[in-house]
Amino acid sequence: MNDKIKINLQMAGSTYPLTILREEEEMVREAAKQVDIRLNAYREHYQNVTPEKIIAMVAYQFALENLKMKNRNDTRPYADKIEELTEVLETYFKGL
Repeated sequence: MNDKIKINLQMAGSTYPLTILREEEEMVREAAKQVDIRLNAYREHYQNVTPEKIIAMVAYQFALENLKMKNRNDTRPYADKIEELTEVLETYFKGL
């Protein structure tokens, strides 16, 4: 069985033929739906702004959310603190 399928994705008033993994179809369609929701909200709120600028604003909003999610899931500060505490404990127990 082929794991890839061809779909026609409707987004921002256009159709995009895509080949995607079968298990990602729901997520791909939901992503397009989210783009349309944001586009429509910006179009309604900023009626005198060009479509290109609205698309840029939507792209910026998604990029900002993506970066916030990456920072939220950054475990490096915790790992650094654990390493620091481990060194303190090792030094303490060596001195006993």
